[in-house]
Amino acid sequence: QVQLVESGGGLVQAGGSLRLSCAASGRSFSSYDMGWYRQAPGKEREFVARINWSGANMTYADSVKGRFTISRDNAKNTVYLQMNSLKPEDTAVYYCAARPTIVAPFSYWGQGTQVTVSS
Repeated sequence: QVQLVESGGGLVQAGGSLRLSCAASGRSFSSYDMGWYRQAPGKEREFVARINWSGANMTYADSVKGRFTISRDNAKNTVYLQMNSLKPEDTAVYYCAARPTIVAPFSYWGQGTQVTVSS
């Protein structure tokens, strides 16, 4: 069982930066594939980024590639999402997610943190 708690959201101007954190509980965190998703008002939840258990392999949505960086600190049971050059279209609730292997669906979710980017 893994419990996830996101933090770090807020209001920022376009072009600014934010760093989201996701604190995980559970002894298996270091073996889990971790991800970030987001959901804007009136839209479906969409994939943002993922990182494998060791931190050596990452995948990004095209819309955030080159601007966002996902990382993890297994000693702290935490995964991060550094967001730079933010755009108004990045406004959404951001969710942290976990899965036991890369071939499994994301089955553990946090409660989400709001990111609002003003123009």
